[in-house]
Amino acid sequence: MDIATFVGIVSAFALVLISIMLGSGLSLFFNVPSMMIVLGGTLGATMIHYPLKDVLSVFRVVRNVFFTKVWSTQEVIDKFIEFSNTSRKEGMLALEGDLVQVDDQFLSKGLQLAIDGMQPEAIREILEIEIDYLQERHRFGAEILDTMATFFPAMGMIGTLVGLVQMLQTMEDPSTIGPAMAVALLTTFYGAVAANLVCLPMAGKLRKRSREESLIKEMVINGVVAIANGENPRIIEQKLHSFVPPQARASRFK
Repeated sequence: MDIATFVGIVSAFALVLISIMLGSGLSLFFNVPSMMIVLGGTLGATMIHYPLKDVLSVFRVVRNVFFTKVWSTQEVIDKFIEFSNTSRKEGMLALEGDLVQVDDQFLSKGLQLAIDGMQPEAIREILEIEIDYLQERHRFGAEILDTMATFFPAMGMIGTLVGLVQMLQTMEDPSTIGPAMAVALLTTFYGAVAANLVCLPMAGKLRKRSREESLIKEMVINGVVAIANGENPRIIEQKLHSFVPPQARASRFK
């Protein structure tokens, strides 16, 4: 689990709730009609904008925000130094034994292509196509969340107009002004909270995840191509260090 995401969401909502409780009770901020307008309206508008299967995919997207784990650059470098040592000492076919311990499909596919004797440039082309489609999937997931972040405040404004119309139509009865104003104001509140504390931060985290994962996969491509070319571990390490900031580079060769 991504601790930063979890702590960020919990702390943001906790601080909002504490601020509400310090000034009044939580019951004042719970209004079913307002929730129906904001949540129902946003879900409906999103389903109009995208096919149903794409809307349902947002749940997988949210899961990736919390649970996706990306390798560190040093882990990738260490693995390829080990793979290079094995291939140079025992031959390329010896890497088949290491494939059993590789749980990353992208790395496993790249090594299998190298073991099968495919040309390095062909390996690079195949794996780069996979990265392109990976980035497109991540971009689309962030786009859905951005779209929902646009609809939430809009639905909040619609709810505000509904509440104001109801209030103006019943001005002769003072007892109805309060509930109507609650709908008017709480829909805007719900829309702002959902957009700015949920959708926009998650969309930003997905974009960051995409950049991180793409960087790691670019390192994997360069590592696999280097092994396919029979380069020695020291050269492979130097090549992969190009993806790492100078202050974070740690060589295994002295």
